[in-house]
Amino acid sequence: MSNSNNSPGTGNGLIQWHSTTIVGVRRNGKTVIAGDGQVSMGNTVMKPNARKVRRLGKDAHVIAGFAGATADAFTLFERLEKKLEAHTGQLLRAAVELAKDWRTDKYLRNLEALMIVADADVMLVLTGNGDVLEPEAQGETVIAAIGSGGNFALSAARALVDYEDDPEKIARRAMAVAAELCVYTNDRVTVETI
Repeated sequence: MSNSNNSPGTGNGLIQWHSTTIVGVRRNGKTVIAGDGQVSMGNTVMKPNARKVRRLGKDAHVIAGFAGATADAFTLFERLEKKLEAHTGQLLRAAVELAKDWRTDKYLRNLEALMIVADADVMLVLTGNGDVLEPEAQGETVIAAIGSGGNFALSAARALVDYEDDPEKIARRAMAVAAELCVYTNDRVTVETI
């Protein structure tokens, strides 16, 4: 996850990471975040089974997935956990406070990662530009995807919404499509559900 391309990538203003795929799906009161396990350095697979999706917070009521540099993402996970603790588990408020720090703090500003974070009520994409983005709902479904295979996973998940009700099945199938198309994404998927 340390191999990144700092050029604008996806047409949505976010940096395109050549490193991973993370997809989040919320539907029917269930939220799922799934991510692949491949760690690449250049064109070499360094590790096939990294855990890029985790539960956060003391009561583990938040799930998060990252794309980008691993050490940077773990630093951001720790900071988000502290913000969740300071704001009594309010994800949106904690995310906004983290984004402010991420954008303005001299150390944090250099961290290279994107995150999808979610609890039972909200799903957000956090960027180092200070963005806290809430993906637009597609009917009753909310989908977000980041990373080098993010556009593939997002497209697949959106196409599946009309045919599948279970968000975990949507996320797993979207990850399978991304793994077939993106060389920086593999089929060793970690899934967390709220």
